[in-house]
Amino acid sequence: MRAARLVIATVLLVGIVAAAIFTALAPELPPAGSESARRLAVGPLAVASLDRRFVDRSRPTAANGDFAGAPERTLATTIWYPEGAPGPHPLLVYSHGFMSMRGENAPLLDMLASHGYVAVSIDYPLTNRSAPGGPNVADAVNQPGDIRFVIDQLLGMPESERPFAGGIDADRIGALGLSLGGLTTELVSFHPKLRDPRIHAAISIAGPTAMFDERFFASADLPFLMIGGTADAMIGFEENAAPVPRKVAHSGLLAIRGATHVGFGAFADGFPLRFVRNPDALGCRMLLRNLEKLDGANPLAGLGGAEEGVVLGSSFQLPCQKTITERALAAGRQLMITRLAALAFFESWFAADPAERAAQATYLAETLPRDFPEARYERGTAVVSSSN
Repeated sequence: MRAARLVIATVLLVGIVAAAIFTALAPELPPAGSESARRLAVGPLAVASLDRRFVDRSRPTAANGDFAGAPERTLATTIWYPEGAPGPHPLLVYSHGFMSMRGENAPLLDMLASHGYVAVSIDYPLTNRSAPGGPNVADAVNQPGDIRFVIDQLLGMPESERPFAGGIDADRIGALGLSLGGLTTELVSFHPKLRDPRIHAAISIAGPTAMFDERFFASADLPFLMIGGTADAMIGFEENAAPVPRKVAHSGLLAIRGATHVGFGAFADGFPLRFVRNPDALGCRMLLRNLEKLDGANPLAGLGGAEEGVVLGSSFQLPCQKTITERALAAGRQLMITRLAALAFFESWFAADPAERAAQATYLAETLPRDFPEARYERGTAVVSSSN
Protein backbone atom coordinates (compact mmCIF):
# COMPACT_ATOMS: atom_id res chain seq x y z
CA MET A 1 0.00 0.00 0.00
CA ARG A 2 2.83 2.36 0.88
CA ALA A 3 4.53 1.53 -2.45
CA ALA A 4 1.33 2.32 -4.35
CA ARG A 5 1.01 5.67 -2.59
CA LEU A 6 4.63 6.44 -3.40
CA VAL A 7 4.05 5.67 -7.10
CA ILE A 8 0.94 7.86 -7.18
CA ALA A 9 2.76 10.70 -5.44
CA THR A 10 5.69 10.41 -7.86
CA VAL A 11 3.39 10.48 -10.88
CA LEU A 12 1.57 13.53 -9.50
CA LEU A 13 4.86 15.30 -8.82
CA VAL A 14 6.14 14.57 -12.33
CA GLY A 15 2.85 15.83 -13.77
CA ILE A 16 3.02 19.02 -11.74
CA VAL A 17 6.63 19.66 -12.77
CA ALA A 18 5.85 18.93 -16.44
CA ALA A 19 2.86 21.28 -16.33
CA ALA A 20 4.98 23.99 -14.75
CA ILE A 21 7.68 23.62 -17.40
CA PHE A 22 5.05 23.57 -20.17
CA THR A 23 3.60 26.81 -18.84
CA ALA A 24 7.04 28.37 -18.46
CA LEU A 25 7.77 27.58 -22.10
CA ALA A 26 4.64 29.39 -23.28
CA PRO A 27 5.43 31.87 -26.07
CA GLU A 28 5.90 35.51 -25.20
CA LEU A 29 2.93 37.68 -26.11
CA PRO A 30 3.27 40.96 -28.06
CA PRO A 31 3.52 44.11 -25.93
CA ALA A 32 0.45 44.81 -23.84
CA GLY A 33 -1.74 47.45 -25.45
CA SER A 34 -0.14 46.97 -28.87
CA GLU A 35 -2.11 46.65 -32.07
CA SER A 36 -0.98 43.03 -32.41
CA ALA A 37 -2.14 42.19 -28.88
CA ARG A 38 -5.55 43.58 -29.76
CA ARG A 39 -5.70 41.64 -33.02
CA LEU A 40 -4.88 38.33 -31.34
CA ALA A 41 -8.33 38.37 -29.76
CA VAL A 42 -11.02 36.33 -31.48
CA GLY A 43 -12.86 38.25 -34.19
CA PRO A 44 -16.33 39.76 -33.74
CA LEU A 45 -18.31 36.87 -35.26
CA ALA A 46 -19.31 33.54 -33.73
CA VAL A 47 -17.81 30.59 -35.60
CA ALA A 48 -19.25 27.16 -36.36
CA SER A 49 -17.78 24.28 -38.34
CA LEU A 50 -18.90 21.08 -39.96
CA ASP A 51 -17.41 18.22 -41.95
CA ARG A 52 -18.47 17.40 -45.49
CA ARG A 53 -17.35 14.69 -47.89
CA PHE A 54 -17.12 15.78 -51.51
CA VAL A 55 -16.65 13.10 -54.19
CA ASP A 56 -15.21 14.03 -57.58
CA ARG A 57 -16.31 11.21 -59.89
CA SER A 58 -14.62 12.78 -62.91
CA ARG A 59 -11.07 12.08 -61.72
CA PRO A 60 -9.52 8.87 -60.31
CA THR A 61 -7.28 8.28 -57.32
CA ALA A 62 -4.11 6.58 -58.54
CA ALA A 63 -2.88 3.20 -57.31
CA ASN A 64 -0.46 3.67 -54.43
CA GLY A 65 1.59 0.92 -52.82
CA ASP A 66 -0.83 -1.82 -51.80
CA PHE A 67 -3.80 0.44 -52.62
CA ALA A 68 -5.38 -0.49 -55.95
CA GLY A 69 -6.67 3.00 -56.60
CA ALA A 70 -10.23 4.25 -57.00
CA PRO A 71 -12.33 5.61 -59.88
CA GLU A 72 -13.04 8.82 -57.94
CA ARG A 73 -11.34 11.26 -55.58
CA THR A 74 -12.95 11.51 -52.15
CA LEU A 75 -12.25 14.78 -50.35
CA ALA A 76 -13.00 14.90 -46.63
CA THR A 77 -13.43 18.60 -45.91
CA THR A 78 -14.00 20.80 -42.88
CA ILE A 79 -15.81 24.11 -43.33
CA TRP A 80 -15.41 26.94 -40.80
CA TYR A 81 -17.92 29.78 -41.21
CA PRO A 82 -19.24 32.87 -39.41
CA GLU A 83 -22.47 31.73 -37.82
CA GLY A 84 -25.47 33.84 -38.77
CA ALA A 85 -23.44 36.52 -40.54
CA PRO A 86 -24.92 37.74 -43.83
CA GLY A 87 -23.07 36.99 -47.05
CA PRO A 88 -21.74 36.87 -49.60
CA HIS A 89 -18.53 35.77 -47.88
CA PRO A 90 -14.95 35.62 -49.09
CA LEU A 91 -13.71 32.02 -49.37
CA LEU A 92 -10.27 30.70 -48.33
CA VAL A 93 -9.06 27.18 -49.18
CA TYR A 94 -6.34 25.77 -46.90
CA SER A 95 -3.98 22.96 -48.00
CA HIS A 96 -2.25 20.78 -45.41
CA GLY A 97 1.36 19.65 -45.51
CA PHE A 98 2.76 16.26 -46.48
CA MET A 99 1.85 13.49 -44.00
CA SER A 100 -0.50 15.86 -42.20
CA MET A 101 -4.28 16.34 -42.03
CA ARG A 102 -6.82 19.06 -42.68
CA GLY A 103 -6.97 20.12 -39.02
CA GLU A 104 -3.26 21.03 -38.75
CA ASN A 105 -4.02 24.76 -38.51
CA ALA A 106 -7.60 24.81 -37.25
CA PRO A 107 -6.99 27.82 -34.93
CA LEU A 108 -5.90 29.89 -37.94
CA LEU A 109 -9.01 28.96 -39.93
CA ASP A 110 -11.23 29.56 -36.92
CA MET A 111 -9.71 33.03 -36.53
CA LEU A 112 -10.29 33.84 -40.21
CA ALA A 113 -13.91 32.69 -39.98
CA SER A 114 -14.45 34.95 -36.95
CA HIS A 115 -13.70 37.87 -39.27
CA GLY A 116 -16.28 36.88 -41.89
CA TYR A 117 -14.47 34.33 -44.04
CA VAL A 118 -15.68 30.89 -45.04
CA ALA A 119 -12.55 28.76 -44.65
CA VAL A 120 -12.24 25.17 -45.83
CA SER A 121 -9.52 22.57 -45.43
CA ILE A 122 -9.27 19.29 -47.35
CA ASP A 123 -7.71 15.92 -46.58
CA TYR A 124 -5.94 15.22 -49.86
CA PRO A 125 -6.44 11.57 -50.91
CA LEU A 126 -2.82 10.41 -51.16
CA THR A 127 -0.68 12.95 -49.28
CA ASN A 128 -2.45 12.96 -45.91
CA ARG A 129 -1.10 11.07 -42.92
CA SER A 130 -3.59 8.20 -43.30
CA ALA A 131 -3.42 7.86 -47.09
CA PRO A 132 -4.06 4.31 -48.35
CA GLY A 133 -0.74 2.80 -49.37
CA GLY A 134 1.13 5.50 -47.43
CA PRO A 135 1.57 9.23 -48.13
CA ASN A 136 2.84 9.83 -51.67
CA VAL A 137 4.17 13.29 -52.54
CA ALA A 138 3.72 12.65 -56.28
CA ASP A 139 -0.05 13.10 -55.91
CA ALA A 140 0.47 16.82 -55.25
CA VAL A 141 0.04 17.40 -59.00
CA ASN A 142 -3.62 16.41 -58.59
CA GLN A 143 -4.34 18.66 -55.63
CA PRO A 144 -5.03 21.87 -57.58
CA GLY A 145 -7.85 19.93 -59.26
CA ASP A 146 -9.15 19.00 -55.82
CA ILE A 147 -9.28 22.68 -54.85
CA ARG A 148 -11.07 23.53 -58.08
CA PHE A 149 -13.67 20.84 -57.42
CA VAL A 150 -14.32 21.95 -53.83
CA ILE A 151 -14.70 25.57 -54.96
CA ASP A 152 -17.21 24.37 -57.57
CA GLN A 153 -19.17 22.54 -54.88
CA LEU A 154 -19.28 25.52 -52.54
CA LEU A 155 -20.24 28.00 -55.25
CA GLY A 156 -22.96 25.69 -56.51
CA MET A 157 -24.29 24.60 -53.12
CA PRO A 158 -28.08 25.09 -52.87
CA GLU A 159 -29.20 27.51 -50.21
CA SER A 160 -31.03 24.68 -48.42
CA GLU A 161 -27.72 22.81 -47.97
CA ARG A 162 -25.52 25.78 -47.12
CA PRO A 163 -24.55 25.98 -43.45
CA PHE A 164 -23.65 29.67 -43.75
CA ALA A 165 -25.98 32.54 -44.53
CA GLY A 166 -25.61 34.11 -47.96
CA GLY A 167 -23.29 32.68 -50.57
CA ILE A 168 -19.65 32.88 -51.62
CA ASP A 169 -18.28 35.99 -53.31
CA ALA A 170 -16.58 34.56 -56.40
CA ASP A 171 -14.43 37.70 -56.67
CA ARG A 172 -12.94 37.14 -53.21
CA ILE A 173 -11.49 33.63 -53.25
CA GLY A 174 -8.06 32.99 -51.77
CA ALA A 175 -5.78 30.04 -51.10
CA LEU A 176 -3.18 29.28 -48.45
CA GLY A 177 -1.24 26.26 -47.29
CA LEU A 178 1.73 24.91 -45.37
CA SER A 179 4.74 23.08 -46.82
CA LEU A 180 3.43 20.74 -49.55
CA GLY A 181 0.19 22.64 -49.04
CA GLY A 182 2.15 25.81 -49.80
CA LEU A 183 3.30 24.15 -53.03
CA THR A 184 -0.31 23.20 -53.79
CA THR A 185 -1.30 26.83 -53.24
CA GLU A 186 1.41 28.01 -55.63
CA LEU A 187 0.25 25.52 -58.26
CA VAL A 188 -3.44 26.40 -58.06
CA SER A 189 -2.56 30.11 -58.12
CA PHE A 190 0.17 30.31 -60.78
CA HIS A 191 0.81 27.07 -62.71
CA PRO A 192 0.10 27.79 -66.41
CA LYS A 193 -1.96 24.59 -66.79
CA LEU A 194 -3.11 23.73 -63.26
CA ARG A 195 -4.10 27.12 -61.89
CA ASP A 196 -7.65 28.17 -61.10
CA PRO A 197 -8.22 31.77 -62.28
CA ARG A 198 -10.80 32.22 -59.52
CA ILE A 199 -7.96 32.43 -56.97
CA HIS A 200 -7.42 36.15 -56.33
CA ALA A 201 -4.85 36.11 -53.48
CA ALA A 202 -2.54 33.44 -52.07
CA ILE A 203 -0.24 32.67 -49.14
CA SER A 204 2.44 29.99 -49.11
CA ILE A 205 3.69 29.12 -45.63
CA ALA A 206 7.13 27.47 -45.87
CA GLY A 207 6.29 26.12 -49.30
CA PRO A 208 9.01 25.14 -51.81
CA THR A 209 9.55 27.60 -54.67
CA ALA A 210 13.15 26.87 -55.72
CA MET A 211 11.92 24.79 -58.67
CA PHE A 212 9.96 27.71 -60.15
CA ASP A 213 11.43 30.61 -62.09
CA GLU A 214 9.93 33.98 -63.02
CA ARG A 215 8.03 32.50 -65.97
CA PHE A 216 6.03 30.29 -63.64
CA PHE A 217 4.85 33.19 -61.52
CA ALA A 218 4.23 35.42 -64.55
CA SER A 219 1.38 33.19 -65.72
CA ALA A 220 -1.01 34.97 -63.33
CA ASP A 221 -1.11 38.42 -61.78
CA LEU A 222 -2.37 38.18 -58.20
CA PRO A 223 -1.11 39.19 -54.74
CA PHE A 224 1.12 36.57 -53.13
CA LEU A 225 2.61 36.39 -49.65
CA MET A 226 5.41 34.02 -48.72
CA ILE A 227 5.88 33.31 -45.01
CA GLY A 228 9.15 31.59 -44.17
CA GLY A 229 11.33 30.78 -41.20
CA THR A 230 15.09 31.30 -41.21
CA ALA A 231 15.63 28.15 -39.10
CA ASP A 232 13.62 25.90 -41.43
CA ALA A 233 15.60 22.66 -41.74
CA MET A 234 13.18 21.03 -44.20
CA ILE A 235 12.47 23.65 -46.90
CA GLY A 236 15.51 25.92 -46.85
CA PHE A 237 14.71 29.60 -46.38
CA GLU A 238 17.49 30.98 -48.59
CA GLU A 239 16.61 28.75 -51.54
CA ASN A 240 12.84 28.99 -51.35
CA ALA A 241 11.45 31.95 -49.41
CA ALA A 242 14.17 34.60 -49.80
CA PRO A 243 14.03 34.87 -53.63
CA VAL A 244 10.25 35.36 -53.81
CA PRO A 245 10.22 39.20 -53.84
CA ARG A 246 12.50 39.17 -56.87
CA LYS A 247 10.50 36.49 -58.73
CA VAL A 248 6.87 37.36 -58.07
CA ALA A 249 5.12 40.62 -58.91
CA HIS A 250 2.70 41.91 -56.25
CA SER A 251 4.43 39.74 -53.69
CA GLY A 252 5.62 40.12 -50.15
CA LEU A 253 7.94 38.09 -47.96
CA LEU A 254 7.41 37.79 -44.23
CA ALA A 255 10.64 36.36 -42.85
CA ILE A 256 10.51 35.12 -39.26
CA ARG A 257 13.91 34.83 -37.59
CA GLY A 258 14.33 31.47 -35.86
CA ALA A 259 11.04 30.02 -37.12
CA THR A 260 11.14 26.32 -37.96
CA HIS A 261 9.19 24.31 -40.51
CA VAL A 262 7.24 22.12 -38.08
CA GLY A 263 6.59 25.18 -35.93
CA PHE A 264 4.10 26.50 -38.50
CA GLY A 265 1.65 23.73 -37.55
CA ALA A 266 -0.66 24.39 -34.59
CA PHE A 267 0.27 21.02 -33.04
CA ALA A 268 3.86 22.25 -32.52
CA ASP A 269 2.78 24.44 -29.62
CA GLY A 270 1.27 21.53 -27.72
CA PHE A 271 2.53 18.69 -25.61
CA PRO A 272 5.19 17.31 -26.06
CA LEU A 273 6.69 19.42 -28.88
CA ARG A 274 6.94 22.52 -26.72
CA PHE A 275 9.71 20.68 -24.85
CA VAL A 276 11.71 19.94 -28.03
CA ARG A 277 14.60 22.27 -28.84
CA ASN A 278 13.96 22.18 -32.59
CA PRO A 279 10.92 20.20 -33.83
CA ASP A 280 12.35 20.01 -37.35
CA ALA A 281 14.68 17.23 -36.16
CA LEU A 282 11.65 15.01 -35.60
CA GLY A 283 9.95 16.26 -38.75
CA CYS A 284 13.00 15.47 -40.89
CA ARG A 285 13.25 11.97 -39.47
CA MET A 286 9.66 11.19 -40.44
CA LEU A 287 9.89 12.91 -43.82
CA LEU A 288 13.11 11.23 -44.91
CA ARG A 289 11.81 7.82 -43.89
CA ASN A 290 9.01 8.33 -46.41
CA LEU A 291 10.97 10.01 -49.21
CA GLU A 292 14.02 7.74 -49.25
CA LYS A 293 11.94 5.02 -50.89
CA LEU A 294 11.88 7.23 -54.01
CA ASP A 295 15.47 6.15 -54.69
CA GLY A 296 16.29 9.37 -56.55
CA ALA A 297 13.14 9.45 -58.69
CA ASN A 298 11.56 12.86 -59.02
CA PRO A 299 8.00 12.72 -57.62
CA LEU A 300 7.23 16.20 -58.95
CA ALA A 301 8.13 15.48 -62.57
CA GLY A 302 4.45 15.75 -63.48
CA LEU A 303 4.55 19.50 -62.86
CA GLY A 304 6.12 20.10 -66.27
CA GLY A 305 9.31 21.72 -67.49
CA ALA A 306 10.77 24.94 -68.80
CA GLU A 307 7.62 25.80 -70.76
CA GLU A 308 5.73 25.98 -67.47
CA GLY A 309 8.56 27.76 -65.65
CA VAL A 310 9.48 24.57 -63.75
CA VAL A 311 13.24 24.01 -63.50
CA LEU A 312 13.37 20.67 -61.70
CA GLY A 313 16.12 18.29 -62.72
CA SER A 314 15.65 14.60 -63.45
CA SER A 315 16.66 13.62 -59.90
CA PHE A 316 15.00 14.60 -56.65
CA GLN A 317 16.99 16.47 -54.02
CA LEU A 318 15.94 15.24 -50.61
CA PRO A 319 15.08 17.94 -48.08
CA CYS A 320 16.70 18.17 -44.64
CA GLN A 321 20.22 18.18 -46.04
CA LYS A 322 21.43 21.23 -44.08
CA THR A 323 22.32 21.42 -40.42
CA ILE A 324 20.55 24.34 -38.74
CA THR A 325 22.42 25.78 -35.76
CA GLU A 326 20.22 28.84 -35.33
CA ARG A 327 18.22 28.94 -32.11
CA ALA A 328 14.61 27.98 -32.75
CA LEU A 329 11.82 30.41 -31.99
CA ALA A 330 8.99 29.15 -29.79
CA ALA A 331 6.38 27.61 -32.11
CA GLY A 332 3.57 29.49 -30.39
CA ARG A 333 5.29 32.77 -31.17
CA GLN A 334 5.65 32.04 -34.89
CA LEU A 335 2.04 30.82 -34.99
CA MET A 336 0.90 34.17 -33.57
CA ILE A 337 2.84 36.01 -36.27
CA THR A 338 1.51 33.74 -39.02
CA ARG A 339 -2.13 34.10 -37.96
CA LEU A 340 -1.89 37.87 -37.70
CA ALA A 341 -0.12 38.12 -41.06
CA ALA A 342 -2.59 35.86 -42.86
CA LEU A 343 -5.60 37.83 -41.67
CA ALA A 344 -3.99 41.19 -42.50
CA PHE A 345 -2.91 40.01 -45.95
CA PHE A 346 -6.33 38.77 -47.01
CA GLU A 347 -8.07 41.78 -45.49
CA SER A 348 -5.68 44.07 -47.39
CA TRP A 349 -7.18 42.69 -50.61
CA PHE A 350 -10.65 41.49 -49.66
CA ALA A 351 -11.97 44.05 -47.13
CA ALA A 352 -14.91 46.01 -48.53
CA ASP A 353 -13.64 49.44 -47.44
CA PRO A 354 -10.59 50.79 -49.37
CA ALA A 355 -9.40 52.60 -46.24
CA GLU A 356 -9.54 49.34 -44.30
CA ARG A 357 -7.56 47.57 -47.02
CA ALA A 358 -4.87 50.23 -46.80
CA ALA A 359 -4.77 50.01 -43.00
CA GLN A 360 -4.36 46.24 -43.14
CA ALA A 361 -1.49 46.54 -45.64
CA THR A 362 0.24 49.03 -43.34
CA TYR A 363 -0.21 46.73 -40.36
CA LEU A 364 1.35 43.80 -42.26
CA ALA A 365 4.33 45.75 -43.58
CA GLU A 366 5.06 48.05 -40.62
CA THR A 367 3.15 47.42 -37.40
CA LEU A 368 3.48 43.63 -37.21
CA PRO A 369 7.30 43.73 -37.55
CA ARG A 370 7.44 46.47 -34.91
CA ASP A 371 5.41 44.40 -32.43
CA PHE A 372 7.38 41.23 -33.26
CA PRO A 373 11.06 42.17 -33.80
CA GLU A 374 11.85 38.71 -35.19
CA ALA A 375 9.54 39.38 -38.16
CA ARG A 376 10.73 41.25 -41.23
CA TYR A 377 8.55 42.23 -44.21
CA GLU A 378 9.93 42.78 -47.70
CA ARG A 379 7.86 44.00 -50.65
CA GLY A 380 8.28 42.36 -54.03
CA THR A 381 10.34 44.10 -56.68
CA ALA A 382 9.54 41.83 -59.64
CA VAL A 383 7.88 43.44 -62.65
CA VAL A 384 4.56 42.16 -64.02
CA SER A 385 5.07 40.37 -67.31
CA SER A 386 3.76 42.23 -70.34
CA SER A 387 1.97 39.02 -71.39
CA ASN A 388 -0.52 39.33 -68.48
